[in-house]
Amino acid sequence: MLRRLFKRVFSSPFRPLYDEARLLPKLRRSILFVIFGNVFGNLFSVITGVGGTALTGYAEALGAGDFVFGVLNGIPLAAALMQIPASMLVSRGHRRKRYMLTYGVFSRALWIVVGLVPFFTPVQPAWLRLWGVIFLVGISSVTGAFINVCFTPWLADLVPLRIRGRWISLRDGIIAAANVLVGLVTAFLLDNIPGYLGYAVVFVLGGVLGVLDMFCFLFVEEVYTQPPMPIKLFKSSRQIFQDKPFFRFMLFWTAWSFTANLASPFLGRYALSMGLSYMQLTLCGQIASALTTVSVVWLWGRLLDQYGSKPVLWVSCLLAALTPAFYLFSTPNNIWPTLLYNVIGAFFWSAANLTSTSMQLSTTPDDQRPVYIAMFSCFTSMLGSFLGVLSGGALLEWAHVLVDSGRLAFLGPMADAYKLVFLLSVVTRVGIVLLFVPRMENPLGYSVADMLRGVRQSIGLRLQLTRPRRRRR
Repeated sequence: MLRRLFKRVFSSPFRPLYDEARLLPKLRRSILFVIFGNVFGNLFSVITGVGGTALTGYAEALGAGDFVFGVLNGIPLAAALMQIPASMLVSRGHRRKRYMLTYGVFSRALWIVVGLVPFFTPVQPAWLRLWGVIFLVGISSVTGAFINVCFTPWLADLVPLRIRGRWISLRDGIIAAANVLVGLVTAFLLDNIPGYLGYAVVFVLGGVLGVLDMFCFLFVEEVYTQPPMPIKLFKSSRQIFQDKPFFRFMLFWTAWSFTANLASPFLGRYALSMGLSYMQLTLCGQIASALTTVSVVWLWGRLLDQYGSKPVLWVSCLLAALTPAFYLFSTPNNIWPTLLYNVIGAFFWSAANLTSTSMQLSTTPDDQRPVYIAMFSCFTSMLGSFLGVLSGGALLEWAHVLVDSGRLAFLGPMADAYKLVFLLSVVTRVGIVLLFVPRMENPLGYSVADMLRGVRQSIGLRLQLTRPRRRRR
């Protein structure tokens, strides 16, 4: 009995899914190392990512204004353009592992140098350090273009479609739990190690985690559902634009990314300017978001597998679009807007990101998946996220001029450059959801009403089961 209990407690949560899909032991072992790699890679992204605590504080210390801060955060997004030639190279043969372990390792290791720039760059001219960092981030992003076009098709070949939604949700829950630890460590280091040394330690840690991510793929089987085929760019591009389900979703996610990035990268910068410490920002941001994701992402995975992508996308994107509005009520040293934004935002953002990954995999043909994924990343990153970040930075610079001139004094507390841009982001994001999502297809045929009805019935059933039964007299 104790042996059975021990197995139940310490068995893999993925095992029932693998049994359902009848995966061979070597594939299960490969997927285990994929999970390890994804955890390390996400921890790397927590430290080095766009709008993250470390990069936001580093840019502030280097003297970046709002527009230059937008450039720094936009460079990794613009580098997605390199995914198109990268996908053409990857599609020529069985070389995913080779590219991940060369270009990927080099890309991640450069972040170790990023944190050390102030120690080997002269103080004058003042711009040299900042643009040195921007240059290194750009090189890392360009070489990192190979990672996405290798990993996403590889994942699709490893994890069968019928368990993919639940598998991704379980994986995302594990990643979110790991984010709690690294978020706390990062905030502690930045709060307690003064000056550039704190950023150096944090980015060296991030670079090491990124390299560990790549090394995990040494132990992953390089499997292919379809044999690799050389890609003809013009023919493949025409096929993508004619593929209505994929193209419609790509247009939506591009517009969604643009409107989201008008505000998202600047939320942490605004919170710091309102008096929050790195630890407060981390606890109310990364930690709160991670704990919320762990709590709900499994539910979204089940709903995705049961009802399809469209109803989940409807609910998650529409409600996630409203969450930056919490910052309209920000006051100095007030943690509540940041906390509410991250808790409620993560509740729905976890579903939106899960749905995006699932739709990318399910709407792409096996033999053309690398170029489909590359084109998707290129469009959404360049025309969506990159232009969104730059536009947000430019709008902030312009809004600061208007606010400082006193022309917006009649707005009262809303006469704040950041709040005006956040409000614009909310309005445009809601408009994008209402314009695009109704036109998308759902192969399973369920509507939002069907999903909500099913959730309500499930909750009602659970409540009935938990109610104490009355004894008969």
